[in-house]
Amino acid sequence: MQDSPHVVIVDDDRELLRLLARFLERHGLRASTARDGREMRRALAGWRIDLVVLDLMLPGEDGLTLCRQLRATSDIPIIMLTAMGEETDRIIGLEMGADDYLPKPCSPRELLARIRSVLRRTRATAPLQRPRPKRVLAFDGWTIDLARRRLESPQGLVVDLSPSEFELLAAFAEHPQQVLSREQLLDLAHGRGAAPFDRTIDIQVSRLRRKVEADPQRPQMITTVRGGGYLFAPSVSDAEASDS
Repeated sequence: MQDSPHVVIVDDDRELLRLLARFLERHGLRASTARDGREMRRALAGWRIDLVVLDLMLPGEDGLTLCRQLRATSDIPIIMLTAMGEETDRIIGLEMGADDYLPKPCSPRELLARIRSVLRRTRATAPLQRPRPKRVLAFDGWTIDLARRRLESPQGLVVDLSPSEFELLAAFAEHPQQVLSREQLLDLAHGRGAAPFDRTIDIQVSRLRRKVEADPQRPQMITTVRGGGYLFAPSVSDAEASDS
């Protein structure tokens, strides 16, 4: 079990926590439980957690707040549990960085299937850490150092990107002014074998736009091509690497 994926379930329903944890453990996962954000952070600090199952409605900090906090500091996969029919909450959760959602009440078997699917998809991102060529690209005043995994704004500020955001931007910068389908972007950014998910790339593009676009609601750099995918509009050139 020590090598099994470790999942933490965050929900204030004690009986549901007990039921889900026992079911997941019977099917080969390690499962820890937390009833609120404080207990979740304690679990994250105490173990290497592979995935968080996060209920939307929690005492104190709600699930959306915790999702946003997690995504600001980590790429850990998140599955949100939402009330049946609350489409707005599901969309907001996905936009904040959740990898999938499941309406409550949910069957343990379906949750297990979702967990396995998300873990397969996120583990296919192992190429994120592959060595890149010592190349620095420039576009619209920005520079991206592929080897050092560093993005610098036109104002000279280093922009903090998660590993998945960096790989997506690198894929765009290495294929400028080309229409790239969502499947191509999954392949370029996450490596062959990445499992498709209808909103994976859309969610990641939305996050990336918030960091590189002057107006994320009216993107000029990463544009949407209806029926085609996305296009990285700037011209890209090689730049000299800085020693700083």
